[in-house]
Amino acid sequence: MGEKQQFDVWKETVMPAITSKVEEFHLLGYERATAEEVWSCLIHKLRKKKEFMHLHTFVNVILTLKVGEYMNWLTMESYQANDWFANEGVLEEIVKDIT
Repeated sequence: MGEKQQFDVWKETVMPAITSKVEEFHLLGYERATAEEVWSCLIHKLRKKKEFMHLHTFVNVILTLKVGEYMNWLTMESYQANDWFANEGVLEEIVKDIT
């Protein structure tokens, strides 16, 4: 129960599921989505999980990630950036992707 999560160890193993999720987002019109961003979003989403998560449960979390959750995370990341001018245009791209 107190075991550390294995997410980083499983990254290569679950990469096909992440790639599938990125392709799904691309089909929905979110061309900017990348595997690294989806991975970061998932790690952020699961950062407070205390109980050990099995691999099949982790894959289920990947495959059920909704585009809205991803876009909310991406928006929050852009707000939390240290240098607002370095991320100039990010919010405009998000709005463009939505419309």
